[in-house]
Amino acid sequence: MDTADIVRRSTETLRMCLANGVFWLRSHVDIEHDAQLKLLEGVKAVRELFAGIVDVQIVAFPQNGMARDPEAVELIHAAMENGADIVGGIPHFERDMDDAARQIEIAFEIAKKYDADIDMHVDQKDDPYWQSLELLAQKTIEEKYHGRVNAGHCCSMAAWDEKTFQRILPKVKEAQLTITTNVLTNLIKQGRSDPPPVRRGIPRLADLINAGVNVTCATDDMKNMFYPFGTMNPLEVVHIAAHAGYLTTKDLLRSAFEMPLYNAARLFHIEDYGIVEGNTANLLILPVNSIVDAIRFHPSPALVMRAGRVLVQSEVQREMNPSIPT
Repeated sequence: MDTADIVRRSTETLRMCLANGVFWLRSHVDIEHDAQLKLLEGVKAVRELFAGIVDVQIVAFPQNGMARDPEAVELIHAAMENGADIVGGIPHFERDMDDAARQIEIAFEIAKKYDADIDMHVDQKDDPYWQSLELLAQKTIEEKYHGRVNAGHCCSMAAWDEKTFQRILPKVKEAQLTITTNVLTNLIKQGRSDPPPVRRGIPRLADLINAGVNVTCATDDMKNMFYPFGTMNPLEVVHIAAHAGYLTTKDLLRSAFEMPLYNAARLFHIEDYGIVEGNTANLLILPVNSIVDAIRFHPSPALVMRAGRVLVQSEVQREMNPSIPT
C-alpha cells in the first residue's frame, strides 16, 4: 500500500501506454475494507503527474461487492468525493442474482448523485447462471443512462444457450451499453477447472458487432497473479481478440481494429477524435501498410503525437546478411 511504490509502478505502466499510443485509459482502483482509499491516493498522484499526456479516468471499484456491505457503499461514496471519476461494480461477486440486482441499483444511485458514468466487471464467470448483464441493461434503460455504461468481461455469455443470448442482446443494444472484452486475461483464467470441452469466457464478439453494439477491448491485468504477461499495446489485444472472436472477414477486421480506437473514444465521450480538419492533432503513425498488417504485426507506433507535440519517436532498423535472397 506504499504510495511511492504505486506511483513508481504506475508511471512505468503509463510510459508503456504512451509508447503504444494510448492517450486515454481507465484504471479500476480497488476500494474495500483493507485498502480503504490508499490505492486511490496513489493513482490520483500518477494522474496528476501525467495530466495532458495520458488522461486517466479512475473507476471506484468495490472489489468485494456492495449489496450486503454498507461500509463498501460508504467507501465508494468517499472515493467519488475524493477524486474518482466513474462508479464501478462487480455484481457476480454477490451471493446471487437478487443481490447482483441490488448492487446495480446502488451503483446507479451513486452514479446519478455524482453525474458519473458506470463501468462494471460483469459476469466474469463460466457459469451460465450469471446473467447480470441483462439486469444492467434493464436498469440502464430504466434510468435513461444510455451510452454511459460499460460492461467488462461478460464471460458467462460464452456459456449461455442461444435463447438466452437472443433475449438479452436487444436489451444491451437498446441500453447502448459498451461491451469490453478483456480477452488476454480471460483466455488465461476462464475454464481452468473444466474437463473438455473447455469454456474460454470470451463474449460473442462477432454477433455483438454485427448487432451494432459498441464493442471495445482492454487489458485487465499485467504481470500479476492473474496474468503474467502484458505490454499495454492495444493492437496486441486486438490480435488475440480477432483470433478468439472469429473476427476475420474484411468488415470484422476493420471493426476489430476500431475497438481500441473509435469505439473506445465513443465510450470515453471524446468528441474531437479522428483525422478530421479542426480536430486536435493527436496522431499515431504505424509502420504498416494496411489494417490487416496492423493487427497481424501489432507494432508500436513509429511516432506518437498529442496536441501537435511529438511525445514518442521509434526507429527500428533491421539489417540482413546480403546473402539472403530478396
